[in-house]
Amino acid sequence: MNLLLDFLFLYQVVILWYFALLNLFYALFAFFGLGMVARYARELSELSLKDLLEREAYLPVSILVPTYNEEKTIAHSVRSFLSLHYPEFEVIVVADGPKDRTLEVLKEAFRLVEVEWVYRRALPTKPVRAVYRSLVYPNLIVVDKENGGKADALNAGLNLARYPLFCAVDADSLLDAQALLRASRLFLEDNRVSAVGGTIRPLNGAVVREGVVEALHLPRGFLEKMQIVEYARAFFMGRAGWSAMGALLIISGAFGLFRREEALRVGGYRTDTVGEDMELVVRLHRRAREEGREYRIVYTPDPICYTEVPADWATLRKQRNRWHRGLWEVLWNHRVMLFNPRYGRLGLLAMPYFVLFEALAPVVEVLGYVLFPVFYLLGLFNAEFAFLFFLLAVAYGVLLSQLAVGMETLLLKRYPRLRDRLALLLLAILEGLGYRQILAWERFLATFQVWRKRGVWGEMRRKGLESA
Repeated sequence: MNLLLDFLFLYQVVILWYFALLNLFYALFAFFGLGMVARYARELSELSLKDLLEREAYLPVSILVPTYNEEKTIAHSVRSFLSLHYPEFEVIVVADGPKDRTLEVLKEAFRLVEVEWVYRRALPTKPVRAVYRSLVYPNLIVVDKENGGKADALNAGLNLARYPLFCAVDADSLLDAQALLRASRLFLEDNRVSAVGGTIRPLNGAVVREGVVEALHLPRGFLEKMQIVEYARAFFMGRAGWSAMGALLIISGAFGLFRREEALRVGGYRTDTVGEDMELVVRLHRRAREEGREYRIVYTPDPICYTEVPADWATLRKQRNRWHRGLWEVLWNHRVMLFNPRYGRLGLLAMPYFVLFEALAPVVEVLGYVLFPVFYLLGLFNAEFAFLFFLLAVAYGVLLSQLAVGMETLLLKRYPRLRDRLALLLLAILEGLGYRQILAWERFLATFQVWRKRGVWGEMRRKGLESA
């Protein structure tokens, strides 16, 4: 009995330190994120972007769009990519053996014709069955290949890409018209930049005309609204904070810009993980550190990519389960970096953080809920302390969410209607009262499914976009 009591007391002490350290990181993220967003909102004007175009200072970009069963959104998305404000780019859509009408929709919408295409197969992929070009858009290429997964489709696109930069974009996403210009300028300003990540915003509820987002309104569904708060916090704090510290490990697979030669140097995307986006970024870090090269991998808040987020619990849980399994796969594949001073702040700060406060966080949280009645039955439950602890945790989480939503609505003015801004602030309060706990449980399950469900993506249900 004494041994059990000692264990429970030690557990409480560990949890308190865990909570304190985690919130110290959150405070740092908030500090760096607020500064970065405020600086970009102030400094990067429309005139400075126009000046870049007038000076013809740009690097051509290949936009890679891996697609599987995306018949509902693919035409809107491709039109969005083709309408970007950028001097020279190509769009390469890779149809990864879809089972629906994705390829037929592309053929009808863009008048595709099959062509003989000679290219160097720098990366191994599943066989390419055909290559098509558009009779309407000369910079649109569509690849039909056998199914090999998202990473394999991206590698096929890399093989065909002609330009020094490539942009990996999800097929259910739309890009802001100036997204490429805003992201690519960082490669011009600093030759050390290997990769740039932008901001992902939920597309649900937006008014779309010919692949262009004309207005942002809050979606009707509760889940879709909650994800706006989540995304704001993840990007304007998490990504901004890690970028400021020079230890950004994640660039979202929905939108990222890379130097093609750097990606080819490390072997392209790995096909044995569902976290291929994070894995490539970590491998770029690792290779550069091992070779002693100067480099930068950064996040910038202004390039915006809009993506359709899950609208039902089943799809949302599948997505978060896959994300968490992908995180564990990446951390395991690069475990040599953990606490290794050879990798600087990546090995001593970023990797330990992602193990302790991202990968293990749902385990700690769920165990806390499970042990709650145990403490009560053993008479170790201090109601006043527990209440204050819970209140502090919720209040601090709300504060961070409010800051993130404030950056989104006030500095970048993405939701101009006052009632939408007020609704987002209210949702930041509601997030910790059930929504977060359900997703924590799904991530808890994913922790113990990593090896059994290795490489399993799962079907994602799409509603499609609302056209004006």
